[in-house]
Amino acid sequence: MLLDASLSQLVLVDYQARLMPAIFEGEAVAQNAVRLGKMARLFQVPVWGTEHNPSKLGENLPDIRALCQRTLSKMHFSGVEEGLGEWLRVPAKAPQGNARSLPKHLQKPAAGAEERNSIVIAGCEAHVCLLQTALDLLEDEFEVWVVTDACSSRTERNRDAAFDRLAGAGAELVTTEMVGFEWLRTAEHPAFDELLALIR
Repeated sequence: MLLDASLSQLVLVDYQARLMPAIFEGEAVAQNAVRLGKMARLFQVPVWGTEHNPSKLGENLPDIRALCQRTLSKMHFSGVEEGLGEWLRVPAKAPQGNARSLPKHLQKPAAGAEERNSIVIAGCEAHVCLLQTALDLLEDEFEVWVVTDACSSRTERNRDAAFDRLAGAGAELVTTEMVGFEWLRTAEHPAFDELLALIR
């Protein structure tokens, strides 16, 4: 099963200014988050951010915040607890024309925008906010793809324990390059050279 850009959304979790200096391999993790955001832009994949308790931990790093369409400020560790799931679902369209007067079982289903149920997610800390958000998304029946080289915690052990738990719960573990090349699919894609420039 490969990622499809037309069915994907990207969520960047808590790359906050006061948190990142304490994160294991934090600089490389943040660079990969920026790469992911730029790749998402290349393929018209929506990008969302979260910030945990920003009054204490600061906003997300400016390069990351600039790539997000919207950023959710939260106090729960899971962004889903504070409405992230609603952002990721396509709003149902109200019936139009005379259809409103028909009983529900006779109405045609609304032809809305295609669902984007593949959630590519990365962030910090892997064993707290990222883990709880990803587990809640899985419970809400999204497909969850965790970008391991764009996630971390203050310790390597906590980060790795999060990956083990997420894989066991049904999340796919991927890397930044895997995401980019799966969204690309072919060397004939018009964005091929731009993608290569991002990962070099």
